[in-house]
Amino acid sequence: MPPSPARAAAPTAATTPAPAGASPSAPPSAAPKPVAALPSPGNPDGRAAVPAEAKAASSRRPDRVIGTGTPASCTSAAVVKAVAAGGVITFDCGPAPVTITMKATAKVRNDHGDVVLDGGGRVTLSGAGKRRILYQNTCDEAQRFTTSHCQDQPTPRLTVQNLTFKGGNSTGEATEGGGGGAIFVRGGRLKVVNSRFTGNRCDGTGPDLGGAAIRVLSQSQNKPVYVVHSTFTGGICSNGGALSSIGVSWSVLNSVLTGNKAIGRGANPARGGTPGGGSGGAIYTDGNTFTVRLAGTVVRDNHANEGGGAIFFVSNDRTGTLTLEHSSLKRNRSDGFETAGQPGIFFLGARLN
Repeated sequence: MPPSPARAAAPTAATTPAPAGASPSAPPSAAPKPVAALPSPGNPDGRAAVPAEAKAASSRRPDRVIGTGTPASCTSAAVVKAVAAGGVITFDCGPAPVTITMKATAKVRNDHGDVVLDGGGRVTLSGAGKRRILYQNTCDEAQRFTTSHCQDQPTPRLTVQNLTFKGGNSTGEATEGGGGGAIFVRGGRLKVVNSRFTGNRCDGTGPDLGGAAIRVLSQSQNKPVYVVHSTFTGGICSNGGALSSIGVSWSVLNSVLTGNKAIGRGANPARGGTPGGGSGGAIYTDGNTFTVRLAGTVVRDNHANEGGGAIFFVSNDRTGTLTLEHSSLKRNRSDGFETAGQPGIFFLGARLN
């Protein structure tokens, strides 16, 4: 693009004399500096329609604000406290992007309704390669039981948006089978919008644990987890280098999953003499009746030591469906096995559309 033509300097009190008897004009105020932001996540070419319930939540009137305008005021302790208190949560850490290194996992209490965590496109929550970043579990008594059917209750409804999750690590976490290096959710609802996940990990072996970025179990009324305009890269886990679930449906819209790895060995059930795992380079799903839909989404350069370099989908009773719409799957290597005619995919279910 050619440079813009130079503009003539506007006259100021220093260059243009003021009329007799008049006071010189004050110099114009400096224009405010633009607010910095992290690169936009998701697939910019994705055109999948986003339903109303999958869109970002309003954070114009937050219940809680983390920080008082400086990076130093945005601490791990403040994040943990705000998430435990619930409601709509935003950040005021100054105009530049900031990384908050978590010294403890932030945990959602089960007696909340909506919990919205909005980073404004400038906040990274880091597990520093040492810990899981965010946790919700309606069946965890420590977070308060609120119903007699913890595996299927409508709340909490957790939304994470305009955030980056980096360096989460759930290795060694055994609750509910582990997994979920950045985010673990059981029960209630989960929605992810305009967010980035990079360099997260979970245990490197095991036949059925997974989700270097996100692990989900038991969503209310079997409604889907929405992942919208988000990016997952560099995740490493036994299974599901980005996403993993059992018996849970997903709707992944206008997103990007690239460079994730399933590093386990022995598949599921584990072959004799192996620890199991290694399936679903990007996505690992198992269970009975559930659906996975990818629309406007790019799945590229992921790798599985066993099956499904891109997607591992097993519906045990063969009732589940996998749907790919206007999505691109490229160079997803499956070292062990995949479904004939479906590069990068291992599928057992009712329909692959």
